Amino acid sequence: MSSSPPISVFDMLKIGVGPSSSHTLGPWCAAQAFVDRLRDRGGLHAVTSVEVDLLGSLAKTGRGHGTGIAIMMGLSGHDPVTCDVDIVQQLGPECLASGRLLLGGEHPVPFVRERDLHFLQTESLPAHPNGMRFTATLADGRVVTQTSYSIGGGFVEHEHQHDDGVDTGTSFGGVEAIAELPYPIDSASDLQRWADDSGGTIAEVVRANERSWRPDDRIDRDLLAIRDVMLECAFRGCRTHGTLPGGLDVTRRAARLHDDLIGPASAFESATDWFDAVRSAPAEFDDTVAWISCFALAINEENAAFGRVVTAPTNGAAGVIPAVMFHHLKHLDPDGLSGGDPDAEAIRFLLVAAEIGAIFKKGSTISAAMGGCQAEIGVSSAMAAAALTECRGGTVRQSLMAAEIAMEHHLGLTCDPIGGLVQVPCIERNAMGAMKAISASRLARASTPELARVSLDDVIDTMWQTAQDMHADYKETAEGGLATRIPVSVVEC
Repeated sequence: MSSSPPISVFDMLKIGVGPSSSHTLGPWCAAQAFVDRLRDRGGLHAVTSVEVDLLGSLAKTGRGHGTGIAIMMGLSGHDPVTCDVDIVQQLGPECLASGRLLLGGEHPVPFVRERDLHFLQTESLPAHPNGMRFTATLADGRVVTQTSYSIGGGFVEHEHQHDDGVDTGTSFGGVEAIAELPYPIDSASDLQRWADDSGGTIAEVVRANERSWRPDDRIDRDLLAIRDVMLECAFRGCRTHGTLPGGLDVTRRAARLHDDLIGPASAFESATDWFDAVRSAPAEFDDTVAWISCFALAINEENAAFGRVVTAPTNGAAGVIPAVMFHHLKHLDPDGLSGGDPDAEAIRFLLVAAEIGAIFKKGSTISAAMGGCQAEIGVSSAMAAAALTECRGGTVRQSLMAAEIAMEHHLGLTCDPIGGLVQVPCIERNAMGAMKAISASRLARASTPELARVSLDDVIDTMWQTAQDMHADYKETAEGGLATRIPVSVVEC
């Protein structure tokens, strides 16, 4: 059996709201969990006050990442998967004006962000750099607390305590554990072995495991829903001009790129109509590079503007996988690079990508606060490279080699966001990560993996060692590198 908790495809690919999976989506989900805990401890109407402490990296870059507003959204009962994203930037001013927050969407409690949300930049918790403490006082004087950790990719762990302070342990914010998967996988070598034994592809092995949680029709339906969110996000980004929020005054570029390629995206009524036009557009080399950059920039500009994205495996790296997948889908016509049904190809692509991401999470980290940007853009590039390789007819060994090549050329990549915003250099890095994934796939398909000197497991081990050796200033603290060069006054929503 696998020694690590099983990770579903739908844990690695989550629908949520930007700009950060670890600093926005994770705290949002932790706040939702705290509201559920309060309901279990006697009901929301008994709560007279709520306070939240943000520690470590959450405190240092929380304002730029919208951590405060994300926690307020979670405490207010809004779901990141289904909420109207337009209300995200409205909640802060509304609470400021009223001096209260509607806990769980039903019970008003006094709440002033600057008083009740504490950014404790000099404090941290030993378990993880992204720590937070929730405290609620009840009408009878009891205090309910919850310590949570946002461990990357929207995954959350909790340390619960009884009202008397007795620790009740830590819970993992993933899928419900099952007794045994048919193909338990901790490493790339495990995946290769199961594929060899079964005679299947990576996608087939992953689907067999995924059936332990849901039937085939739900797997397909939910993966296509993820594909559709990615498509809608790219469509919004391609038709939106202007400046990103936060105070850095970054100008959106995806819409301008799109206009130069085929004209305004606003001319299309739906994302489906838009992508049909994209698929029929010229595919010369320069145009192909422009489209890949356009897709990646569009999605991460939306992410930076609190749009709905798919964590893949993080929000900061959300543009890499869809950019490479859309590049593949654009060439599915008979005269293109490959054949196949677009829905089936998207499903296969996402199954492979998710499993590679899960292997990185088990063997290293997908948290920039733990490992720098190699854990985000590097992992997403490796995921996309493996998926593209299988979809383009590569073998299992070639797919794993593609992931290894992609990560090898991201090792040591730091996370130094200017102003703590997921904008510079984050948005451009998605375009670069997508291009590296495509190059890695091409190189792997032209290679003999059996002769490779370095395995994917070797690279994952090296990535983890690099993460441990990396100076803390370069792990999503905005205290090193580029972040020290450009002073900016961050404007929180």
